[in-house]
Amino acid sequence: MALAAALTVAGCASTPPGTGVFLLLDTSGTYAGELDRARSVINYLLGTLDPGDSFGVARIDGGSFSEKDIIMRVTFDARPSVANDQKRLFMERIGAFTDTVTAAAHTDITGGVLQAAEWLEEVGPGSRAVLIFSDMEEDLPEGYIRDFPMELDGVRVIALNVTKLRPDNVDPRAYATRLDAWRERVQAGGGEFTVINDLERLDVALEL
Repeated sequence: MALAAALTVAGCASTPPGTGVFLLLDTSGTYAGELDRARSVINYLLGTLDPGDSFGVARIDGGSFSEKDIIMRVTFDARPSVANDQKRLFMERIGAFTDTVTAAAHTDITGGVLQAAEWLEEVGPGSRAVLIFSDMEEDLPEGYIRDFPMELDGVRVIALNVTKLRPDNVDPRAYATRLDAWRERVQAGGGEFTVINDLERLDVALEL
């Protein structure tokens, strides 16, 4: 499958088959208004992932990511007809979520990435990717600590639609610095970090 080829981290011949993708949705502040674009990404991925692949979507909000933030996650059945039914249910859940979601006060990106990577490790696909639909500005309540190493061996982390914040317009270096900091954290944990902002050419960016 083309998606698996694009997301696979180099490995040995015994690499398990299948692709696992987990999409994290930033619902904080004004970024919650970007969720219509996120639905397009989800539609695209549902049309691309095959039976046997795994897909999860969760919101990143509040001070600490938890199971309650998971909207849906599933490994699609090997039978195409059943997998198609699962995909229809997936879109219904996403539609219900985006129609009723309210803006969050905080953003626990680190917690979301760790939970996503943990689930992908559990389901065990050969190719694992965590997509983050966010401005990549982590905003935690006072006292919360996320400055620790992340274990991301074999995981490709892809930041999507990284919009610029007001301070970024004052000093454009702030935008690059924010993304560089995430790149360093992901790579230090053994993962790969990529930024894709042109959602109209998502297929090209992912080499599909």
